[in-house]
Formats: sequence, C-alpha cells, structure tokens
Amino acid sequence: MREACSMYKRLPSRDRDGRTVLDVEDNNSAHLQIDMEQEATRPPWTYSFPHVLVATISSFLFGYHLGVINEPLETISLDLGFSGNTLPEGLVVSTCLGGAFVGSLLCGWIADEIGRKRTLQVSALPLIVGASLSATTRSLEGMLLGRMLVGTGIGLGPPVAALYVTEVSPSFVRGTYGSLIQIATCLGIMGSLFVGIPTKGIVGWWRMCFWLSIIPALVLAFAMEFCAESPHWLYKLGKYVEAEAEFEKLLGPSHVKSAISELSKSDRGDELETVKFSELLYGRHFKVVFIGSSLFALQQLSGINAVFYFSSTVFRSTGIPSNLGNTLVGVANLCGSILAMILMDKLGRKVLLIWSFSGMAVAMVLQATAGSFFGSGSRASYLSFGGMLLFVLTFAGGAGPVPGLLLSEIFPSRIRAKAMAFCMSVHWVVNFFVGLLFLSLMEQLGPQLLYLMFSTFCLMAIVFVKRNVVETKGKSLQEIEITLLPQE
Repeated sequence: MREACSMYKRLPSRDRDGRTVLDVEDNNSAHLQIDMEQEATRPPWTYSFPHVLVATISSFLFGYHLGVINEPLETISLDLGFSGNTLPEGLVVSTCLGGAFVGSLLCGWIADEIGRKRTLQVSALPLIVGASLSATTRSLEGMLLGRMLVGTGIGLGPPVAALYVTEVSPSFVRGTYGSLIQIATCLGIMGSLFVGIPTKGIVGWWRMCFWLSIIPALVLAFAMEFCAESPHWLYKLGKYVEAEAEFEKLLGPSHVKSAISELSKSDRGDELETVKFSELLYGRHFKVVFIGSSLFALQQLSGINAVFYFSSTVFRSTGIPSNLGNTLVGVANLCGSILAMILMDKLGRKVLLIWSFSGMAVAMVLQATAGSFFGSGSRASYLSFGGMLLFVLTFAGGAGPVPGLLLSEIFPSRIRAKAMAFCMSVHWVVNFFVGLLFLSLMEQLGPQLLYLMFSTFCLMAIVFVKRNVVETKGKSLQEIEITLLPQE
C-alpha cells in the first residue's frame, strides 16, 4: 500500500517535471527564435553610421575650441599687448562662452525652422569666420570678436548634433552612437593640446592653431550636404515622401514602412500642446527643471573648465612641463569617457555621479595641499600633477557625461526641448563666469583656498545627487515621470 502511494505521488511528480523541462525547452526555443528574428529585422548600422560620423565633427570642433586657447594663452597675451593682466586673459576665454550661450538659445528655433542638417552647416560659418579673425587679429578687440563668433558656432552646433544623431540612429545602436559625441569632444580637446605643443618654439604658432580649426569646419559644412535630413523633422512638417526617402538612406528600403509607422505613433498629438516658458519655473515641472539646471551648475562650479582652460598656466606655476601635462590631461579625459560609456548601464547614473564627484573632491584637496608648497620642490609638483589628472579622470567618468543623459530621461516629452535649452543656458552662464574669474581668484585668494572652494562644491553636489536624483537605469520614461512629477 505504501509503495502504491509512493508510486502515485512520484508519477505526477515525474510527469510534472517532464512537462517543466519541455516547457523550458520550448520557451528557450521561442526566445531564441524571437532573438534571431529581431536580429534579422534590424536595419544595417552601416547605413546610418557615415551620417552620424559627419555630425560628430561638430562635437570635435567644440572640444577643439575649448582647449585651443590653453597652451597659447601666454604667447597671445604677449603678442597682443595684455601680458600680465588677468582680466583680458579671462575675457579671451569667457567671451567664447558668452557666444556659446547665445548660440544655445538660438539652436532650437533655428533647427525647427531650417532643419537639423542645414543648422549644422550654418554652425560652421561662425566657426570659420571667427577662427580666421582670431588667427589674423593684431588687437585684443579682434581676438574677442573672433572668440565670440566661434562661441556662437559651438553653442549652435553640438546640441543640434546630439538631436540629429538621436533622430537618424536605429534604436539598437542609439546609445553607442550617442557616446561618439562625448568621444569626439575628448578627441577635439586632445587635438588642440597636441597642436599647441610647438607654441613656445615657433613664433606666431598660436595663429596656426586657429587656422587649423577651419579644416574640420569646412569638412562639416561640405559633408553634411551629402547626409540625410532628419526624417523626424520632415515628418512633423508633413513632408511624408521626403521622410520616407531619408529613412531609406538611413535604414534601407525594407525598413521604411515600419519606421514611418512607428514615427506616426510616437509623434501623434505631440505638436498640439504648447509650452510656455513660465511653466518651467512654476508648477509641476519645476522640480525636474531645478534638478537639471542645478546639476549643470554644480558641474561647472566643480572647476573642470578652469582646468581645461588654464592647465598650462597652473602647470608652469608648479614647474611641470605644460606639453607633458596637457597631453596626459587629454588622455585622462578620453579614458574616463570610455570608462563611463562601459559602466553607464551597469552601475547606473546616480552611482556614477556620486563616485565621480567624490573623486573630484579628493583631487581638489590634493591640489590645495600641493598649492601650499608651490615652488618648494618636486614632491609638490607631482602631487599637483596627480591631483589634476585624478580630477579630470573622475570628472569624465561621471560628472561630465551623465547630466546631459539625465536631462533627456527626466524631462517629460512635452517640455523636453525648452527645458533642455533652459538648462544649457544655465550651463553656459556658470561656465562663462568660471572662465572669467578663475585667474583673478587664483591671484587674489591663492590656489589653496580656490581649490578648497571647488572641493566644497563637489561635496555639495554629492549631497544634492543623493537627495534629488533618482536612478533611471532600467526604468521607462513613464516610470521616471511618475516618480519625479506630482500628479495634477
């Protein structure tokens, strides 16, 4: 009787186990088949890659013009007659940022009026004219005008390049393509640092540094003529035939219908709702706009662009060869950016921000410690050098790329364009004043106190991130919106 009961209990168990194994096998086969079908239906990435590559030239120029003034600044001040005056030196840097502020305010309107492709071509014009003026000027006023024009170009181009890359990329490589923008910026900074190396040995080489920047600007203007226009922009204008033609260039003929169908679903009704600027500062959207603008402000108040703009000046004060120092700064920036690209979707945005600002705070403390012993020996120089490299590496690993990504995730689609424009304007305003005042503050306060101020801002950023930033890794945009926005 016991054996019969045992057999009765075991038989269903074996039968159930057998069905489970079969179900698992069937599920695995189904998943494998779905994956194979998805892989087979993906558009070739080689169609869209050349268009994306051309657009990232705008980001390369952005990085180049951020760093081009670094090494030649002292020589420029001697040739143009304002050597030893920190205010004009700061203006040469910050005037470019003022122009970028103007460009960023205009980029959204221009991109919607003439398209993403034409806007990128238009952005090359002030870059070419401004660089030519800077290269030929014999006065401070001419240099400032040239830098203002260049700034307008770099404020206009990179935001539109990011928009263009998003709209022309297949969904399965959009993140990879987006990371190319950050990499291009790093390569631009490194390129400007390498180009500036002969400044000390060749009279007037700083003019060649500006002349060389015209080459990629011309390539951008010319090559974009052969690139596709954004199908999203064309579709919103009701140019459906043109949108299908551009999708065919970007995805291939077999994916046009599905792309248009998906676009019709995602864009349905979006243009019917208008957003007043006041809505960003009051009401239910204030919290997300406050988080985005505060992140950009704290990013700039950490002192990162003071490092990029004036690292050669700081290196000279510590006795470190500026050529070596600037080269390693560029390498650290590139390595940190690659590290962030690898870890972004593994550790999450919030973790990277906290890790990044923590490392930056430590690096600034090292800088302040070394600043107490400027000129007192090689140990202080090595400490300062190491602190600067650590600062750049940790910044590029989180505080640099993450805020820009978070903006597109935390802003609801209804306010995304205007909210991003507002936050970018905050970015450029703070950037402008940091560039304008850094040398004066270094002179008046000394390096110890100034670096400790930067370290304090990094610590404030850590507290702000812990209290206000939600982790967006693995969450849908709807989940993020519900978390951050109070219901009406």
